[in-house]
Amino acid sequence: MRRARPFILIGISLFAAMASSSLVYKWMRANQAQAVAVAPAEVVVEPARTTMIALAAVDVPWGSRLTEEMIELVPFPTDHLPEGYIEDLTQLKDRFVRADIGKNEAILQPKLAPADSTVGGVAAVMDPDMRAMAVRVDDEIGVAGFLKPGDRVDVFVTMKATDQRDPMSKMVLANRRILAIGTEMVRIGLDDEPRPVKVITLEVEPEEGEKLALAAAQGKFRLALRHPLNQEPALTTGADFDSLMASYRAGKKKADAKHSIQVIKGGAVSTVTF
Repeated sequence: MRRARPFILIGISLFAAMASSSLVYKWMRANQAQAVAVAPAEVVVEPARTTMIALAAVDVPWGSRLTEEMIELVPFPTDHLPEGYIEDLTQLKDRFVRADIGKNEAILQPKLAPADSTVGGVAAVMDPDMRAMAVRVDDEIGVAGFLKPGDRVDVFVTMKATDQRDPMSKMVLANRRILAIGTEMVRIGLDDEPRPVKVITLEVEPEEGEKLALAAAQGKFRLALRHPLNQEPALTTGADFDSLMASYRAGKKKADAKHSIQVIKGGAVSTVTF
């Protein structure tokens, strides 16, 4: 019996170790199953669909001819493509720009001159039904140098008709776009040296061009800068001497109420006012 006691202790130890290992194993499997149950599901992100479109690699001013160095193709989300986008570079070969295009801005069809247009500059940005007409201006006429291409102006004319004693001023053109601003050398007097004079080119309808030509030849005109968001027409009656002098005129005061009676004394008749 004494000889078997060590073997009995060893057997009990092995049984206890095996039981402990089994319990630990079951506990670990249970925790692992629980962790898998609460783990978030794997999110699968599909790559966004894109389309290669043409963007301006540099700032492109209106009237310019597009070159390869000005254009780059970049991916753009297919679900949010801008209206008039271009993905075929052959459509942009030697095309003229009708409006300024900033760097990294999409090149869209509405900002391009027709594909058959062979000239740039002012002719490329004009409306096909309009005319470009140049007029000489000074700082007073041209809003002291604050005008720039793309601005819109109203034209006011001051002149005297044949049957009028005083001159009259009237707005004759409204919301006209400035196409270009430049200078030319003009000799004012016979012996004077030529001096630079500012020239502004306006986009006008043919009938408006006739009015502008008459105003420049027979009267004196002024340009008034419009706010870019103001597109409403302004109808005016014009201003003459009488309407000018009537501006901010104070109203007439009412005369104090008076009463009068007629007094007859014998043959004499008189009127008394009070």
